[in-house]
Amino acid sequence: MLRFLALWTIWITALPSIVAEPSKGWWNSAVFYQIYPRSFMDSNGDGIGDLRGIIQRLEFLQANAIDGFWLSPIFQSPMADFGYDISNYYAIQPEYGTLEDFDALVKEANALGLQVILDFVPNHTSDEHEWFKKSEARDPSFEDFYVWHPGRKSSANDTSMPLPPSNWVSFFRGSAWQWSTVRKEYYLHQFSVKQPDLNYRNPAVVEAMKNVMRFWMARGVAGYRIDAVPTLFEVAPDADGQYPDEPLSGNTDDPADPGYLLHIYTQDRNETLDMVYQWRAVTDEFQQQNGGRERIIMAETYSPIEIVMKYYGNESTPGAQIPFNFHFITDLHGGSSADDFKNTINYWLDNMPSTMDSVVPNWVMGNHDQHRVASRFGSDMIDCMNMVLLSLPGVSVTYNGEEIGMEDVWISYNDTVDPAACNAGPDRYQYTTRDPERTPFQWDNSKDAGFSTGNHTWLPVSPNYTVVNAMQQLSAPTSHLLVYRNMTTLKRMIQYQPHSLATFTEGDVIILRQIGTFATWKLCYVYTIVNIGNSLALIDLTKHDPLEAAEGFYAVLSVSSKKRLFEPVPVNRIELDPKESVVLIVKASPLYQVIQI
Repeated sequence: MLRFLALWTIWITALPSIVAEPSKGWWNSAVFYQIYPRSFMDSNGDGIGDLRGIIQRLEFLQANAIDGFWLSPIFQSPMADFGYDISNYYAIQPEYGTLEDFDALVKEANALGLQVILDFVPNHTSDEHEWFKKSEARDPSFEDFYVWHPGRKSSANDTSMPLPPSNWVSFFRGSAWQWSTVRKEYYLHQFSVKQPDLNYRNPAVVEAMKNVMRFWMARGVAGYRIDAVPTLFEVAPDADGQYPDEPLSGNTDDPADPGYLLHIYTQDRNETLDMVYQWRAVTDEFQQQNGGRERIIMAETYSPIEIVMKYYGNESTPGAQIPFNFHFITDLHGGSSADDFKNTINYWLDNMPSTMDSVVPNWVMGNHDQHRVASRFGSDMIDCMNMVLLSLPGVSVTYNGEEIGMEDVWISYNDTVDPAACNAGPDRYQYTTRDPERTPFQWDNSKDAGFSTGNHTWLPVSPNYTVVNAMQQLSAPTSHLLVYRNMTTLKRMIQYQPHSLATFTEGDVIILRQIGTFATWKLCYVYTIVNIGNSLALIDLTKHDPLEAAEGFYAVLSVSSKKRLFEPVPVNRIELDPKESVVLIVKASPLYQVIQI
């Protein structure tokens, strides 16, 4: 085992200097990291994270062995929805920095082998965008840039103000239609009233947004995470120019609640798929013309599985390389069983297009809209969840802070800034607020967790930052951050065979097995074994695989584990304490190698 220890040390030492050459498919097994810029690192003491702050922390990301990071919106915005209301797609929000700062970020990130991905927000703009102002004023070139409607009247002679065109409800509560006193018509806004929906039935809008993509790719971005994909199109008006009401869901009796309706006319329209395919054509064309890495598209959609899978594309037309898989968020929680985990994993894999060789799975554990992993599953499951995430084949996506086990922060209504929560009021805000998972990153135990030197941070810092922070975890003999880094290192070290995943469960234990190449072993089994239960578990791996080696060795151990790294372990008797997780590497049998080769 000493030779493995030496090899492991060499790999960990060498990894930070690895810069992969541009190639197609570079993202196939990548680890991506989502940065919420407002909360990542403040470089100028104003209490708000910024681009220069991200530059200061790039080496931390490189040491985490991630391949690229995507930034929540950094474009110019009045911040009614913290950047998702864009007033200029070609400028950086001043409190985040300048175009020069952005160029410096891309240059320094690329020098460290990190790719930069931008959040593309195509469904809507800010009502302070020049396009909207011109559309509202009926400028001929922009009159139909947004979805406008004169409203409904009870009769031809009715002189009162028209009613909204339909019963459609906004995600931020209340009618999705807002009256413009300037244009004397309603505009559609599926999100905030300050976020009017663009009209994708207008070819000029389609081309304008494609030009935005081209602009930022020319500045070096490696692709886009596309926001709110399902809402791009709504049903076209009928012959009389009218929109249909959506049916009631029966889930709530609150007509202002977005769950009041079934959104059959405002989400998941067939035209949306074609739009994503068009955007993929833009990124592919740019790569063909300019070379370098394949530019990628990550699509945000919580749609039904049969729709999500269509975003991959089809045999003749490629789509998004990474239509986000949110089932670890939507389908699992702290009370889920091992079989629940297995079923959730297989649910995605079993539904992936079988006729397209280029598609790969992806796994998302959290993001800026969802409660943190430690809060959803429990603090004793942090390593379990990160080890599962980084053991699965394909793409892994981590939200900033999950690698150190940050938790949701309770925030009073007076300190709440999320517009969805503010609109809900003091009695309901905790059900809709996204602030708890957006609090500043916990770097160290100094003032405000090392995030800012200012007197006030835009959201409160977690009170547990003195014991949960990156610096403390880097200096500890074992920690969530070190477990995370061991997992990302392992993901790079082992060359997995395509489609080699097998998932087994034994009681409360989840066993993920992949087959790959490791060190001098032409083939090996890599087992991630997680005990999510509350009692001791005994595992015999020979029940699942014909193992030549009687022993394996531990490559990664959870913080709670009492075992030792590289310790030999008999494969027919593995003991796991409650909430303990391990990665075990075992040499595959010669017979298996002959069959596979």
